Amino acid sequence: MNKLIYIVANFFELPKFLYDYIRIRDKLGKRFIIEIKNWLPVLTDSKGVMAYDTHYVYHCAWAIRMLEKYGIKNHIDISSSLMFCAMASSSMRIAHYDFRIPNIELSNLMVGRQDLSKLTFANDSIESLSCMHVIEHIGLGRYGDPLNSDGDLQASLELARVLTKGGLLFIVVPVGKDSVVRFNAHRIYSYDAVLEMFSTLALESFSFVNDDSEPPRLKIDALRSDTFSSNYGCGCFVFRKP
Repeated sequence: MNKLIYIVANFFELPKFLYDYIRIRDKLGKRFIIEIKNWLPVLTDSKGVMAYDTHYVYHCAWAIRMLEKYGIKNHIDISSSLMFCAMASSSMRIAHYDFRIPNIELSNLMVGRQDLSKLTFANDSIESLSCMHVIEHIGLGRYGDPLNSDGDLQASLELARVLTKGGLLFIVVPVGKDSVVRFNAHRIYSYDAVLEMFSTLALESFSFVNDDSEPPRLKIDALRSDTFSSNYGCGCFVFRKP
């Protein structure tokens, strides 16, 4: 109901938009082609505060800061945000692998194909590895992958397998007070479930984007207890292979 009221309220601003547009149309026409087919009224961008995806803005910012903190110069990423890889490649070499290879060309950025359920990398071969907002989808069929109730567990074993001793793994998954599956979108993990999933690795640090305040915030060096009041927060983990 509120959404309908919002749409109607903005619709009635259309006459003002037209009036303002007509006032400057002639001057605009001296520099630009003006055609009805190119008419694109946008009536809502001046209202409220800028909306953004808190999980993706915060976790990408967190990841780049972590890579800089640890002085990473060569990094491998499995299916994380392409925006993260593109931005981070400005200061380090990144190889980004996905089930679907993106058509992109940037210096320091290499792309290729990998299946997270059966990585082709050798055991103990990668020093710095990330897989962010990915494993919660594996096995749910959302991206055309085969249904597998333990697909996320298989992926976690593969990530731990290819990580070299002393190597770092940067993991981001939805975290809340309970472990929940929202088929076929994603899984949400409790803090303890994530640690159990990567039980062969040592937790180096944990940061968290909560969902129980407005707006949500990224807390660096968060505690397990910080997750207890969230249903769909964003957990950012750094693991090290002993």
